[in-house]
Amino acid sequence: MRLAKLAALKERGFEPYAYSFDVTRHAAPSVADFEELEEEADCEEDRGVAGRWAGRMVGFRSHGKSAFADLEDRTGRVQVYFKRNVLGPDGYSLLDLLDLGDWIGVEGGLFRTRMGQVTILAEDLRLLSKSLRPLPFGKLETDSETGGTTTHSGFADRESRYRRRYADLAVNPGVREVFRVRTRIVTGIRRFLDDLGFVEVETPVLQPLYGGASARPFVTRHLALDRTLYLRIADELYLKRLIVGGMDRVYEIAKDFRNEGIDRFHNPEFTMLEFYQAFADYEDMMEVVERLMATVAEAAAGSRNCTYQGVEIAVEPPFRRVPFVDSLAAALGTDPLDASEDVLLELAETHGASGLEGAGRGKLLDKLFGELVQPGLVQPTFVVDYPKELSPLAKEKRGAPRLTERFELFVAGQELANAFSELNDPIAQRVRFDDQAALRVAGDAEAQQVDEDYIRALEYGLPPTGGVGIGIDRLVMLLTDQASIRDVILFPTLREAE
Repeated sequence: MRLAKLAALKERGFEPYAYSFDVTRHAAPSVADFEELEEEADCEEDRGVAGRWAGRMVGFRSHGKSAFADLEDRTGRVQVYFKRNVLGPDGYSLLDLLDLGDWIGVEGGLFRTRMGQVTILAEDLRLLSKSLRPLPFGKLETDSETGGTTTHSGFADRESRYRRRYADLAVNPGVREVFRVRTRIVTGIRRFLDDLGFVEVETPVLQPLYGGASARPFVTRHLALDRTLYLRIADELYLKRLIVGGMDRVYEIAKDFRNEGIDRFHNPEFTMLEFYQAFADYEDMMEVVERLMATVAEAAAGSRNCTYQGVEIAVEPPFRRVPFVDSLAAALGTDPLDASEDVLLELAETHGASGLEGAGRGKLLDKLFGELVQPGLVQPTFVVDYPKELSPLAKEKRGAPRLTERFELFVAGQELANAFSELNDPIAQRVRFDDQAALRVAGDAEAQQVDEDYIRALEYGLPPTGGVGIGIDRLVMLLTDQASIRDVILFPTLREAE
């Protein structure tokens, strides 16, 4: 039917796919402007607010020689009124060939109908793009008591929405709003760091040696160079090279890639913020993170309080601090640093931890913490002073040689940030890398590799440095109350369609 209408449009001389349209007004602001000027209007069809609107037609009601349509743009919806004697026979005949989902442009002025709705009286109508496939619009139901309307989505299957995000965005305004908030969050982060004197930089996505985190990489082949390259798993080692070079405050908002499982908090392609500040330690960076989180929460929602999955979260500094070892010892009933690797493995298996193949002490401690302590960290909490086995890039804690100066920020039971007083001793860094290499030989495929060039950079001298990584996707989940990371990534990674 739509293809037949497309053919009819061409036969009648209508262009079904326009080149451009000069938009001068948008739905929500123009309605607001009209209401401000309404008291000055001389009649119900006063053209005090006039212009050109464009959007998708999401509703249509014909009444013979007149018709109404709902036009939706990025700001909201506005009703359009078409009259045969205003558009003329040729212009009005175009309505017979329109369908829901078509993009249209109208020119005219606003008035208030007898039913009280602010409406565009269309003096000109243009088809901007013919929709050949019906969108899964929901049903609009009116509450008989309140008169309010509720839209029931016609596109409820979540996986189908992720696969056809274009359709999801078209019919679900709330989804579009999530990604507008995401933009405000990222913009707020940039503004905050720029104001502190940080410089935004770009580091390689394709790397000859991956590092900066414990994860499996995606592997690719560069044909011209005839060499294996890896998609980065973190930006850290390149950003710290820049600190060596004298760029004392740097940050990057970048895509990272980890060849890992997929769940509601993990996507193989994700967005990370990493920033590094010379002459700072992890205490300094905790303060920066507190201020950043509070600033971004206000930018996203105008408040430092938010609701995540029914729980009120107060993003209000100072955040609670909990030592890693003390919290895990309390949960286990024993000091995890004194427990043997066999005992840790038995405890991890007892408490249902998975992915233990080839795990050394560090990974076992991390698994136990994730099972026993992490779920209870609901309000913003800094977990501090991690065991050395868990932190190959962090400085030893002053006065506690078995620990490192590292913190992670947890909110709603999930890690949002990871930070160190960065290890800047090249000899100690080589020892840590060698320890990681031994873990790889023992079967831990996620252990880090020895990066000789990074050690060379440290040998030139890395000043005292504090570094932070924050997961942008999880931060957006928190501040938009989304249960799955797929709901804050426009095109998430999915299994092959059946």
